Amino acid sequence: MKLGIAIGLAVVLSGCSTVPVTFKPVDPIPPAEFSYRLFEKVLETHVKDSVVDYPGIQTDERFETYLIELDRVNPNAFVTRNERLAFWINAYNAFAIKGILDHYSPVSYVGRYRYFIGRDYRVGGAGINLYDMERQVLIKQFQEPLIHFAIVCASMSCPKLQPWVYEPDQLERQLDRVARDFINDPTRNRFDRTQKVASLSMIFKWFDDDFTRAAGSVLTYITRYVNDPELGLDLKRSEYRIEYLDYDWSLNGVPLEETSHAGRS
Repeated sequence: MKLGIAIGLAVVLSGCSTVPVTFKPVDPIPPAEFSYRLFEKVLETHVKDSVVDYPGIQTDERFETYLIELDRVNPNAFVTRNERLAFWINAYNAFAIKGILDHYSPVSYVGRYRYFIGRDYRVGGAGINLYDMERQVLIKQFQEPLIHFAIVCASMSCPKLQPWVYEPDQLERQLDRVARDFINDPTRNRFDRTQKVASLSMIFKWFDDDFTRAAGSVLTYITRYVNDPELGLDLKRSEYRIEYLDYDWSLNGVPLEETSHAGRS
C-alpha cells in the first residue's frame, strides 16, 4: 500500500530495491502441480468472520509448507493472466500473514517501513518485499484496480481477509465479490446523499490514479460496485464532495503474545 510521506521517505533512503525479473527456484514445482490447497485449508481453519487467528496459523504446519512451495514455483511459468494474478494475490496475503507471525507490524510509521519494505519474502528462488510485490508486480504488471480489494495487509481498515483463496477459474467473480463487500461496507465507505458527501477509504486516495485510469474518476469507478442502484445514479448525476476516513492500522485479528519487532513509536 501507498503509505504516505513516511514510507515515501523510507523508500528514498533505502535506495532502489531489486524486483525479480526472472526466477530460478531450487527443486522447482511445475506450475501444473502447484496447488493453493494448503493455504485454503489454513484460511478456512483460522479466519472466522474476517477475524484472523494468528496464534492458530503460527502453529499450523500447513502454512509453513505452503510458504516453502511458493519458493519452489516460477510465477512467470503460469500461462494465463488469471493464473499469474491469482498466484500473486495469494502470495501477498500469505506473506502479509507471515510478517505478523514474525513479529512485524504496520501499526506505526517505523513499523510500516519494517513490515512493507524492511524484509523480503521468497518466491521462485528470489526475494521481494510487500511494497514491491504490490507496486511493481500487482499494479504495474496487471493494471487491475480490483487487486486493492483483494490484498490484505493485516490491518482493520484493509479489505477483509477471506476464508478462501483466489482461484484462476473463479477470479473475476471473486474480485467482483470483494470489491462489492469493501465498497458497500459502511465502516470503510459512507455516502451522505443529503449533504452530497462521500467519505471514502484512504485506499481510494492512495491509488487514485489506478481508479481514475480505469473509469475516469474514483466515484465513477465506485458506481460500478455499489449495491444500491439509486445511490449509483446519484453518484453519477450529483457533485459529491470527497473526504477520506482515518486509516485504522490496528491488527485484524487475534494478536501473538510477543511483538518484539513491531516497530511501535
